[in-house]
Amino acid sequence: MLRRRRTIQTVKSLDAFPKTSEECVETTPTGGTVSLISFGLIIWLIIWEFIYFLETDFKFKFKPDVDMDEKLILNVDITVAMPCRYVGADTLDLTGEQVLTFGELEMDETWWELDFDQRAHFEGIQRVNNYLRDQFHSIHEILWRSGYTNIFGDMPSRREFPAREMDACRLHGSLTTHKVAGNFHITAGKTIQLPRGHAHLAVFMDDSDYNFTHRIDKFSYGHPAPGIIHPLEGDEQITHKNMMTYQYFVIVVPTKVSTYSHRGNTFQYSVAEQSREISHDNGSHGTPGIFFKYDVSSLKVEVREEHEPFLQFFTRILGIVGGVFTCSGLLHRCIGTLVNFVTCRYFRQSATETKGEVLPPVELINSPNPLLTPTTGNPLLATSLTEAPTVDGPATIGVTDH
Repeated sequence: MLRRRRTIQTVKSLDAFPKTSEECVETTPTGGTVSLISFGLIIWLIIWEFIYFLETDFKFKFKPDVDMDEKLILNVDITVAMPCRYVGADTLDLTGEQVLTFGELEMDETWWELDFDQRAHFEGIQRVNNYLRDQFHSIHEILWRSGYTNIFGDMPSRREFPAREMDACRLHGSLTTHKVAGNFHITAGKTIQLPRGHAHLAVFMDDSDYNFTHRIDKFSYGHPAPGIIHPLEGDEQITHKNMMTYQYFVIVVPTKVSTYSHRGNTFQYSVAEQSREISHDNGSHGTPGIFFKYDVSSLKVEVREEHEPFLQFFTRILGIVGGVFTCSGLLHRCIGTLVNFVTCRYFRQSATETKGEVLPPVELINSPNPLLTPTTGNPLLATSLTEAPTVDGPATIGVTDH
């Protein structure tokens, strides 16, 4: 027991938080007001910290892409203002494989002009996509959190059918290629496979049959993922010249998405475009058509959505509580000093201490007995007047006439 008491005493001597008895604690209205304000401020700040903790942040990391066996999927939905019998589309890449091994796009005869609903939908795609391309860096977190893989939706079905021959061809579908540089092109003439490469047979076409006015409803790489912007979607090129070539230079970036709404691998791209008229007489040589020349970046982007660490959140809460209490204590002292200064309490105390006078108790001043009333301000005199002489037997009081 003695050893235990010594241990307890040793521990008590190390107490860094000594307790003050309640008799020595003074409560004031000013302190109570400051305490209520402090408690309200702490609760308000903790609520906002908790809201901030529930929000997520996005981390972007670049690293070399080492997954060379991954396939590159090209999703296409393009309408060309030529009948399908004049149009051919295929893909070539650096591996030199035959174009038929990558797949084949579907071709549907249609009209170039859209009906009212389709035109309104396409113009909406143009406006929204232009805004997203210009303001992506300011709203990219909203797009990553949205979870929408298809912001624009599908093109509505045609309701109005013109009374004329179909004058356009819609090419849509997906092609699976190797993850190397390549060339996807749409040009005049059907594809003919050769031992080394391929050719487009367009011997039965006149120059007046060429028309590479085109509209891009969809052009993307990889599987759909939220937050990915496809710059070419909503692009429309209209020309009144027959021998035109349109070139799109695309840089494809592998992207790994790890968010709470989507997880998977996909691709995003940037693009630069150029167009010119083919005129051999003026020295502008080449093949008329629409060419998408793409290359794959050697860097991979990882997008991760993360919460703030709980330990950091807990530390911030402790900082809020301790900081508010410390500042409220300083504020209480400043307010108390200001109140004392305004009411001149310090000056009154200084004057009293300088004279050396001590005020009598309030009960002595208000006493109705004249014997208990001090005449000189000395409490000892008042006390001596109240004491009666102690004698044996009855006490007699004499009255002397002057």
